[in-house]
Amino acid sequence: MTALDWAVLAITLAGIVAYGSWRSRAVHSTEAFLRAGKDIRWWTIGLSVIATQASAITFLSVPGQAYVDGLGFVQFYFGLPVAMVILSAVVVPIYHRLRVYTAYEYLERRFDRKTRQLAALLFLVSRGLASGLAIYAPALVLSAVLGWPAGVTNLLLGATTIVYTVAGGSRAVSRTQSAQMVVVFVGMVAALAIAVQDLPRGVSMGQGVALAGALGKLEGVDLSLRFDTRYTLWSGLLGGLFVQLAYFGTDQSQVQRYLAGGPLSQSRMGLLMNGLVKVPMQFFILFIGVMVFVFYQLTPPPLFFNRVALERLRERDGAEVARLERESAAAFAAKRAAIDRLLSPSTPESAAAARAEVRAGEARMVALRKETGALVARALPGVDPKDSDLIFLRFVLDHFPRGLVGLLVAVILSAAMSANSAALSSLGATTVVDFYGPGHPGATDAETLRVARLATAAWGLLAVAFAGFASLLDNLIQAVNVIGSFFYGPMLGVFLVGFFLKRVRGTAAFAATVAGEAAVVGLAAFGNVGYLWYNVIGCAAVVALAPLLEVGLSRARRAPGGA
Repeated sequence: MTALDWAVLAITLAGIVAYGSWRSRAVHSTEAFLRAGKDIRWWTIGLSVIATQASAITFLSVPGQAYVDGLGFVQFYFGLPVAMVILSAVVVPIYHRLRVYTAYEYLERRFDRKTRQLAALLFLVSRGLASGLAIYAPALVLSAVLGWPAGVTNLLLGATTIVYTVAGGSRAVSRTQSAQMVVVFVGMVAALAIAVQDLPRGVSMGQGVALAGALGKLEGVDLSLRFDTRYTLWSGLLGGLFVQLAYFGTDQSQVQRYLAGGPLSQSRMGLLMNGLVKVPMQFFILFIGVMVFVFYQLTPPPLFFNRVALERLRERDGAEVARLERESAAAFAAKRAAIDRLLSPSTPESAAAARAEVRAGEARMVALRKETGALVARALPGVDPKDSDLIFLRFVLDHFPRGLVGLLVAVILSAAMSANSAALSSLGATTVVDFYGPGHPGATDAETLRVARLATAAWGLLAVAFAGFASLLDNLIQAVNVIGSFFYGPMLGVFLVGFFLKRVRGTAAFAATVAGEAAVVGLAAFGNVGYLWYNVIGCAAVVALAPLLEVGLSRARRAPGGA
């Protein structure tokens, strides 16, 4: 990066942190630390909800996901608007009426403490793991820009987030996220503009989109009923609906955002704003990835998008890298000639032949990238052999003008600060409210605030530790959603039992939740089902088992000698 890029990056991040610190300077009580304040308006809640989801993983991994697989990932979010309507109508009024700090307080009032703490524990595990991924993603940025080891960048970013969150709590998170999202939106619009502007002379955006379609990158809806396919219309509408209901209804990182303060109407409008904005926003980010793919169909792509790893590999085995680069250049030249024929006026027969040549050429280049990744794995132990999460970043670093590189890096780091601070704040809140508070009813406000800050810091350190394992995962955006799908189904199930099955009591709800979680783990270990269905199956297991277990327990209690 140039001096101008560093200046843009430093000014943007410093301005955001200064703004958040100023707006949250009066955090001296547990109430202020755990809630953002009653003056939070619906647009701030909406932006905070969106920002909590839109981590650095979104802006690094989603374009790479689109580059590799096209627009299909957008189906994951098809159930979100419906989920926002259901939650606004049913769940949010219950939380507001009970004036809870965490969603899990409701479960103790409805069932018992063990059910409350089981659900809280599931949240802590799932969100703690996901926080590690959210720290690792921006660490990729600094590693690619500065060439620093990933471990150093994990520690640096994790420590910054911990200090920032421990100081200001939920108020700092909500206030700062609005400014962060403004930076994010501006940066992503600039990214699409640059991707289109840098297409070769004579190739219009329409032709680029047509090329993406010819290569299967615009297939955004899959109508098949296959359960082993990750993203289909049905898994998105049904499985995605369950994911979003669980995430926004039971995951404290989101519940804390819309229960931050203010009347019920503000929370509802903030959630509905998310329902309207999220799907178009995700489609837009995926479309950026598709246009980056188009750009690299017309301009020679790197052999491997991890520049640091490629240069280290060149030092180790220069002859093999040179061979792979020669083969990649030859494959690109042949494919580029076929693309020219495809984009030129032609007969249907010649267009079909050119399309087949383009697809064959792209398959050859993908194979060479994979061969390079395999060579990285053999020659450079500990270096990630997958480069899809670095595709968008490499495009930014290689092709953006001075100043805009700094802005896009600021976008990624802003998103990281936003999502990480929200997650750590919710982890600290859940620890102190659902575990420390019930065991220490006589604790003073100062003692509770101190424990909340210590718990937030401790979860931050655990997230940094898990970030060290993130390079072993395939694609970060998918990894985050897979982790959530292990836990969200049973969590949603126990809340649905509480809301709608009034005769079920605590022991039956607790046992059904344990059984539902075991079913999900067993399915993941031995089944062949797309992970979105884990949410449906886990939830259905809890809802189906809870009343049956309650009937059995009731009979046991009525039997002679029963409790």
